[in-house]
Amino acid sequence: MSATDAQVPTAGMEDIFLSKTPDSEIDLENEKLGTPAYNQDAFGNEEYAEVKYKVLRWWQCGLLMVAETVSLGVLSLPAAIASLGLVPAIIVLIGLGLVASYTGFIMGQMKRKYPQITTMADAGEVIGGTWGREFIGACWILFFIFIMSSHLLTFTVAMNSITSHGTCSIVFGIVGMIVSFICSLPRTLEKMSWLSLVSFFSIIIAVLITMIAVGIEKPGHAVLAVADTDLYHGFSAVCNIVFAFCGHGAFFGLMAELRNPRDFTKSLCLLQGVDISLYLIASVVIYRYAGDGVTSPALGSASPVMAKVAYGIALPTIIIAGVINGHVAFKYVYVRIFRGTDRMHKRDWIAVASWVGIALGLWVLAWIISSAIPVFSNLLSLITALFASWFTFGFPAILWLFMNKGRYLSSPTKIALTIVNVIIIGIACALCGLGLWVSGKAIHDNPSSASFSCANNA
Repeated sequence: MSATDAQVPTAGMEDIFLSKTPDSEIDLENEKLGTPAYNQDAFGNEEYAEVKYKVLRWWQCGLLMVAETVSLGVLSLPAAIASLGLVPAIIVLIGLGLVASYTGFIMGQMKRKYPQITTMADAGEVIGGTWGREFIGACWILFFIFIMSSHLLTFTVAMNSITSHGTCSIVFGIVGMIVSFICSLPRTLEKMSWLSLVSFFSIIIAVLITMIAVGIEKPGHAVLAVADTDLYHGFSAVCNIVFAFCGHGAFFGLMAELRNPRDFTKSLCLLQGVDISLYLIASVVIYRYAGDGVTSPALGSASPVMAKVAYGIALPTIIIAGVINGHVAFKYVYVRIFRGTDRMHKRDWIAVASWVGIALGLWVLAWIISSAIPVFSNLLSLITALFASWFTFGFPAILWLFMNKGRYLSSPTKIALTIVNVIIIGIACALCGLGLWVSGKAIHDNPSSASFSCANNA
């Protein structure tokens, strides 16, 4: 392959470049990179492939993003508002939502500039070489295992609520793991996108039922505009709000399977429009009527009977959202093993057995974590501190600084954006440091006997 040929995208790359002739500054910079066409993305030319990955439309991608982001986040917010009070919580929620929207947009820019990126680890390699790839990749895969564990934990809470603790919580956790593993077997996100519709309507209906139920029952009172709280409880609430916007870890993987990665901005707008609106409405209404009787997850704020109904309807989103996050993690490991080989698009026994083995192994690890930290809000705080603080805020801001290296002071706009991104990195540092203290104290204060226990965690 000649140097000239290496800079000309193949027909399979038209979804990334829109045409073979670059039509923007970003595409011109891509061409200057001299990256061989076959290495422009992980999946290559799929014209004759048995398994095709780059098939998502923008709305399918948006629905997947809604499904993997909204599910558990909305369940933790009413209790967070109770800790902070209505006014501070609303300000924090909207503010963090806008910052999360901006950092998601940065990730879209990074993908367009470096089409070979399909995971956070690939982005780490671009900015930090082999060390960056391995370090970011290890943190990123751990992040998804913890997210998967939070869904298994929520499944046990739901089943304990529905069945009035009908059996040992460990049994419910194993059942959730098996169901999630079976749902994880498809290798492409296109099939998952249809499940995301079920997940979306599941959580919407469950939250509506809870809102109506607490509006009628009014189980609590003492609704506060500004709560009298301390740093420990207040920052724990902030961590739960951050968790509600922590879908960024999956963004590169979702972009990689878009027909046209340029459509990611539309998908991001769909996600942020839905989640910020839903978070505000659901959390404010549930807290307004549940007051100091609000629980985390929020579906337990209603009466026992209505909580059973809400959890029953929410089961699909609890499972499907965990499966979507898990799918991204499995795809990372699978691509690391088979990238650049024809095994990526095969359905032979080696490819299928590898996918099944990866999925089973990661789900088992997720179940171990969910059994070791069986308190919903504590697990969310730990996930936020260790991972969401960086993958949602800090790392995208670092990517912006990398893409704009040498141009920080080139214009008033660049100066302002440089300041904004440095502030975002500072926010990530604060979330990580204080969040580790908060989650560590909460886990320490929780009775150790609760780990790997049959006790009711509903």
